[in-house]
Formats: sequence, C-alpha cells, structure tokens
Amino acid sequence: MSPSPASEGPLAGIRVLDLSRLVAGNMLSLQLADFGADVIKLEPERGDPLRHWQENGIPAWWKVYGRNKRSIRLDLREREGKAALRRLVPTAQVLIEGFRPGVMEAAGFSPEVLLGLNPKLVIVRVSGFGQTGPYAQRPGFGSLIEAMSGFAAKNGFADKPPALPNLALADMVAGLSGAFATLAALRVAEGPEGAGQVVDLSLLEPLHATLGPDAAIHRLTGRVPSRIGNRVSITAPRNVYRTRDGEWLALSASTQAMAARLFSAIGRAEMIADPRFSTNSARLDNVDEVDAIVGGFIAERDLADNLAYFEHAEVTVGPVYDPAGFAEDPHVKGRGVLVEVEDPEHGAVPMHAPFPRLSRTPGRIRRLAPSLGQDETAIAAELDQAEIVR
Repeated sequence: MSPSPASEGPLAGIRVLDLSRLVAGNMLSLQLADFGADVIKLEPERGDPLRHWQENGIPAWWKVYGRNKRSIRLDLREREGKAALRRLVPTAQVLIEGFRPGVMEAAGFSPEVLLGLNPKLVIVRVSGFGQTGPYAQRPGFGSLIEAMSGFAAKNGFADKPPALPNLALADMVAGLSGAFATLAALRVAEGPEGAGQVVDLSLLEPLHATLGPDAAIHRLTGRVPSRIGNRVSITAPRNVYRTRDGEWLALSASTQAMAARLFSAIGRAEMIADPRFSTNSARLDNVDEVDAIVGGFIAERDLADNLAYFEHAEVTVGPVYDPAGFAEDPHVKGRGVLVEVEDPEHGAVPMHAPFPRLSRTPGRIRRLAPSLGQDETAIAAELDQAEIVR
C-alpha cells in the first residue's frame, strides 16, 4: 500500500509536540498519529535514538514507530531552540516529553510555564518511576521496570533465572496506556472547564497493573508467585507442547467444559471423572501428569495435523509462530493485521496496521517515517517564520 496523505482521522486538528525519545513516547504518539493527529517530532541534532536501533543497517524501529509523524530538529539547550518551542506550544494541544524529572524545568519549560503559554495544553511526562517518589530521579530504562515491577520474577522457568522480556514491554504498555490518558485529558481541555493538565505517566505502574492481582494474592494468602514456565497458577492444562515435526503447539483448556472436550478429543474421556483430574484444582495439583498425557497425544502428530484435529474438536489450540509464520497465517492476511507499506529505500516494509479498528473513522497510514528535520521548512511556513532555528 501507498501512504494516503489526504486522509484524515478522528484526531485531525490535534497537534502533538513530541519531545520524547525511544519507545514509550513514540508508541504513545504513534497511536495519536495513526488516528489523524499532527505529530511533530522535536529531535536533537542526531535525531531520536530510535533511529539508531538498526538491523543490518535498516532502521526498522524508526520506519514503524516514526510513521505518520513530521520531524524538525530542536535543541532545548540553545536559546534559539527554546524560542522555537515557545512559538510552537501555543499551536499545539499536546506536548509529550520523556526526560528525567526536572530537566524540562531546568530548561525553562516547567508545566507552569507551558500552561502559561497555552492554558489548554495537555502535558504528558513519561518517565520510569513517575514525577514524584524516592525513585523519581532514577534512569527509567524499561529493563529496570520489568525487573522491579514483578514481571521478571514470575517470568520463565523455576530452574532458570528470572527472565526479562526480549522486547520493550514496559515501554509499549506505557505508551498504549498513555494514549488513553492523553485522550481523557484532551476531553477535559475541550470541555466546559477548558483547562490543560499534566499526565504523569510512569513505566512502572501500567506494567505492574498487567500482572494480575499478585499484591492481593500475596497479602491474603502469603503466597509469592513462582516461575512456572508456560503454565499458569490458576488453570490447567495450559502449556506449549512439541509436535512430531519439531514445531510447538499452544493449548489452553481454562474452563471445565473445555477440559472435558479436550480429554474426550484425545481419547481419555474417563479423565473428567477421575478425582485427580475432575476439577481445575485437582488438575493443578496433578499438572505434571496432565501435561504428560496431553503432550504425549500431541507428540504423535505433526503440527498441521494437530491443528486440524483440535479445530474440528473445537479445542482451543494455536501454533507458536515466529515472524515469518505470523505473516503467512491466513487470518493475519485475511484481516490485514500486517500491511506492506511502499518505501523508497527498501521496497515494501511490513508493519502492523493501525489499531483498534474504528468502523467509521479508522486509523490510516498517511506518511512514511520522516527523515531527520524533513519538515522544518513546512512547519516554519505554518508559523510564518523564516526558519525553525535549532
């Protein structure tokens, strides 16, 4: 597909100044940009560090998370850069920054100053631990958050070290939750009160919130969640199982009806009456034996045969995909989960389609990720300035 620059979205007319770096802020502003907001990346002289996360010299991260945005260079350490930001702030509805708490204040752009320039401005402050608290000044790298939130302690296998995710999980979760918070704050700014405010977005809190009621479980039972690999502590069977051809199949029978259907499908209907397997609690107590029985059945068949068999039996299974397998899946193709975006440097670049899907005003890909400073002349003209001084 080719970008469609003329298309608008439900956030058309919203201008976002994005001073953030790397993943969380870029995921947040991408969600807004995909639905029509005019996102202007205000980048340092060398550009957002996301541009330099490359694979074989290809800035794939920037190609995906920089789409639908514009770029100018702006140095807040210089007088000219500060002057340029002061001109831009009154034209915007949202400003996103991802500096360590206090950096914007030191540059002369505290929330009070920004709201003085634009009383309806929504200021999103992205940091590792938030703007307050004993850890506010600590570097906010996602890896620290994934460790301290409780995620790593419960991720992985019991006989292995705690496992950090091999993706920017804390940043991504924060970016998605931050997009919601931004829209909530915009609704207030556009309402009768008509006032801007600060969104204090930490990476820690959204990720911790995704871990389930672990704090409540610990307080009420004294139990600390343990690492149990691909199993879960609340239902069984749930695991990945190796197939005869060396592939992997994921299976979850998380309701009593599904467990009964599974046992019947593998020719072991008597298990549902066996006290060792008749209830979810019993299956959890005997999970090794359950997995051995289910895994033994799956190991006798190739992945494709297993998928077809369990689909016919209406048992909830799915393949474990790598990126190539995911791209070739008929549902991914049929629904357009990935789109091929024409790119002058690399031909076509596959990337996720805008989501969630709105029936009347869907998100669209309107622009390729910009080169550094690509839009300085156009934005200067919009401000009736000779140039954006960086």
